Amino acid sequence: MNLRKKLIGDRDFYRMVLTVAVPIMVQNGITNFVGLLDNIMVGRVGTEQMSGIAIVNQLMMVFNLSIFGAISGAGIFSAQFYGCGDHKGVRNTFRFKVYISLGLLLSGVFVLSAFGKNLILMYLHGEGQEASLEAALQYGQTYLWIMLLGLLPFVLEQIYTSTLRECGETMVPMKAGVAAVLVNLVLNWLLIFGSLGFPRLGVAGAAIATVISRYVQAAIVMVWTHRHSQRMPFIVGVYKSGRIPGSLAGNILLRGTPLMVNEILWSAGMAVLMQCYSVRGLSAVAALNISTTISNVFNVVFIAMGSAISIIVGQLLGAGKMDEARETDTRLIAFSVFSCFGIGTILILSAPLFPMMYNTTAEVKLLAADFIRIAALCMPLAAFIHASYFTLRSGGKTVVTFLFDSVFLWCVSIPLAYSLSRYTGMPIIPLYFCCQLVDVIKCVIGFVLVKKGVWIHNIVEKAK
Repeated sequence: MNLRKKLIGDRDFYRMVLTVAVPIMVQNGITNFVGLLDNIMVGRVGTEQMSGIAIVNQLMMVFNLSIFGAISGAGIFSAQFYGCGDHKGVRNTFRFKVYISLGLLLSGVFVLSAFGKNLILMYLHGEGQEASLEAALQYGQTYLWIMLLGLLPFVLEQIYTSTLRECGETMVPMKAGVAAVLVNLVLNWLLIFGSLGFPRLGVAGAAIATVISRYVQAAIVMVWTHRHSQRMPFIVGVYKSGRIPGSLAGNILLRGTPLMVNEILWSAGMAVLMQCYSVRGLSAVAALNISTTISNVFNVVFIAMGSAISIIVGQLLGAGKMDEARETDTRLIAFSVFSCFGIGTILILSAPLFPMMYNTTAEVKLLAADFIRIAALCMPLAAFIHASYFTLRSGGKTVVTFLFDSVFLWCVSIPLAYSLSRYTGMPIIPLYFCCQLVDVIKCVIGFVLVKKGVWIHNIVEKAK
C-alpha cells in the first residue's frame, strides 16, 4: 500500500500533470502524425526519395537538438525563476537563449551548406545499387538546400516556445504547432503530388511545405507573446537592452554548456548509429526511416512527460519545496513508464500494418515491421531513461546528464554498433536489437542517480 501511494497520485495530481503534459502531447502528437503522413506521401513517390529525405532529416536532427540543448541550459533557470516569481530573471534567460541560438544558427548553416553532400554520401551503401544511391543523393541535396531556409524560424520558435512552457503556458505553443502541421499537411498534398493544379514538385515540395509551416508556427508564438505582455511580463523590454548579469550568464554557461554539448554529441551519436546501420544497405536506411517515423507518433507520451517533469519539478525546486519535488518526480516517472507498457503493446500488435502504407519493396516492409516491434518492446526503457534525464536536468545536474546521456552513447552504444556492423556478418535486425538492449545498463544508472536525490537543488538563489 505504501508503494502504491508512493508511485500513484490522487485525482488532483493527475489533473495538474495532464494540464501541463496534454497540450505538449497534442502538439508533439499532431506534429509527428503529420510527419508520418508527410513520410508516407514521400514514400508513395519512391524508396530513393524517402531515403534521401531520411538522411537529411538525420543530419538536421543534429542541428535541432543543438538548439534544444542550448536553450535548455537557460531553461532550467527560467523554470526556477518563474517558480519564485522573478520575471526579470526569466527575461535575462530569454536574452541568453537568443544569443546562443543565433550563434548556433550561423554555424549550422555553414556546416550544412559547405559539407552537406559529403555528409549524405556517408549513409549511401550497397553493391549493385549505384543508380538508386545516386538518385537518393540528388533528392537529399535538393531537400537540404530548401530546408536551410527554415532554420531561422525554427530557432525563433524554439526560443519563444520553450520560455512560454517554462512559464506554465503550454496551450499557445500547442495551437501554433497544430496550425503549422495543418499548413504543412495541406501544402504537402498540393506540392508533392501537384494537386489542384499546383506543380508536382516531389521532394522539393515536401521541403517547401515544411519551411512555410515553420514560418507560420514562429509567427504565431511570437505575436501572441508580445501581445500578452501582462500574462508574460518577461517579454516587456526584452529587446530594449541586450544586457545579461555576468553572474547569471556565468551560471547558465556553467550548467548549460554541458547540456548543449550533450545534445550536440547525442544527436551526432544518433547520426553515427544510423550510419553504422546503413552499412547493411539502402533497404536498412529506408526501413529505419519508416520505423522511426511510426515510433515517434507513439513516443509522444514519454516525450511530453519529460517536458512535464522539467517544468513541474523545476518550479517546485525553485520554490524550495524539496520533499514535494521528490514525491512528485517519483509519481511522474511511474506514470510515464506504466503508460508506455500499454502503448508499446499496441504498437507491437499493429507493427505489420504501418509499412503496408508505403510504396516500397517487400524487404523494406518486413524490416520496418521488425524495427517497429523492437522499438515498442524497448519503449518502457526509453520512458524511464527520458524521465531520469529530465529529473537530473531539472535540478541543474547538467554534467551528470552529460555523462549519463552522451558519454554512455559514445562509449558503449556506438562502439558496439560499429563493431557489430563492421566486423561481423550479423543481420541488421539482431544488430539493431543488441544496440537497443544495451540501454538496460543506462536504466540502472538512472535509477541509482534519481533515487539518491543528487538532483534536488535550488539553483536560482545564487544566480540572481
